[in-house]
Amino acid sequence: MKQIDRLRNLGLFDSRVPRYTSYPTAPIFGTDVGGTFQEAALANLPVDVPVSVYIHIPFCERLCWFCACRTQGTRTLNPVENYIGVLEQELSLIAKHIPDGLRMGRLHWGGGTPTILSPELIHRLAKAVKAVFQPTEDCEFSVEIDPTLVDRAKIAALAAEGMNRASIGIQDFDTQVQTAIGREQPFSVTKRCVDDLRAAGIHSLNADLVYGLPHQDKPRITDTVNKVLSLAPDRVALFGYAHVPWMAKRQQLIDDTALPSDENRFGLAETAAGLLHGAGFESIGIDHFAKPEDGLCKAKHSGHLRRNFQGYTDDHCPTLVGIGASSISRFASGYVQNAPATAAYIARITEGQLPGARGYAMQPEDKLRARTIEMLMCDFTLDLPALTKQFGDDAEALAPHIEEVCEVYGSLVTWSGDKLTITPAGRPLTRMIASTFDTHKPEGVRYSQAS
Repeated sequence: MKQIDRLRNLGLFDSRVPRYTSYPTAPIFGTDVGGTFQEAALANLPVDVPVSVYIHIPFCERLCWFCACRTQGTRTLNPVENYIGVLEQELSLIAKHIPDGLRMGRLHWGGGTPTILSPELIHRLAKAVKAVFQPTEDCEFSVEIDPTLVDRAKIAALAAEGMNRASIGIQDFDTQVQTAIGREQPFSVTKRCVDDLRAAGIHSLNADLVYGLPHQDKPRITDTVNKVLSLAPDRVALFGYAHVPWMAKRQQLIDDTALPSDENRFGLAETAAGLLHGAGFESIGIDHFAKPEDGLCKAKHSGHLRRNFQGYTDDHCPTLVGIGASSISRFASGYVQNAPATAAYIARITEGQLPGARGYAMQPEDKLRARTIEMLMCDFTLDLPALTKQFGDDAEALAPHIEEVCEVYGSLVTWSGDKLTITPAGRPLTRMIASTFDTHKPEGVRYSQAS
């Protein structure tokens, strides 16, 4: 039996499972966890352990049809400038609850389109963040860059504020694919952006690509990957397009008859991965690639690779403080999501409240399963002795799930008596295997397809 037939028979192309950028996943969050929980979690942060900070900018000048993120369109900077003022207020509220001297080891601006900000707003926001969270000496500051909405002045402002990694949105360079997803972005514009970043001293570059888009085929994705390689990024994220028009209404503008078949979609991912491997990139988890000297590769080989809401990371900070509408914070005690709708978020801040609207308080079993799933997603291995060392006899609860995985997936996994390992041939099934250990499966929630 061909490998793809075996994957099909195991349900790869029919199953819908979480991407596991958190555990439990966001659909489990409830309104019983909110601002009060958020306040206590902030107050209990240890002052000597740096935190990661995420700033969400939900505005875009254009709304790409493929995107399922929480964003809103604007043609003027007025609502953006007002929003920056609200972020400043949220930061001031946070400052009242965190211990004095808390430092920031990572800072990421995402969206939306952070580069919609003018140079003046970039400086203003960065100043407000640093007034609350003093950066560590080795702080990594990364920003999601839209090459069509950035110029040298904006890049200079970001560099002056300490940006040392840029994440460049590309998706696909083929013009027919771009038209089909509502995102026109010529290669020449992207190359100019990369050249400007490097001229400003920003040499750490990540490129985001998407497979499974309408009209994509092997020649087109080959051309796109080769063009990306000519830009010499040190990381590439290769995401599978999640077609969820029932959730992201703008995706209804995409002609789903132009989407590649399941088998062709799988082939697109294989083609792109082969090109990246041939260019010296190593696979990181299920959908990232990095050069051997990059921090992700080092984290992979040292066993310190982690997974969060941005994907795979070498971030060692145990806490993520999310700021802005819909941002999610991760604390040792659980998750808190700010009010998702921008208007609701602004209303809470204006009333002087922390904006946490929903979340989840972690229980001991949740922490065990979160680490188990993260191990599988990052290392393709469930290390039972390591889990027992961390969680004690509670790790015994995993035994029936390990048995189930071995029975269902057969030779695509191996069990040595203390370690469950997903073989290279079985790695396309990683999300499905991880879901075996998930005890939170709400009815009526439709996740993206496993492939």
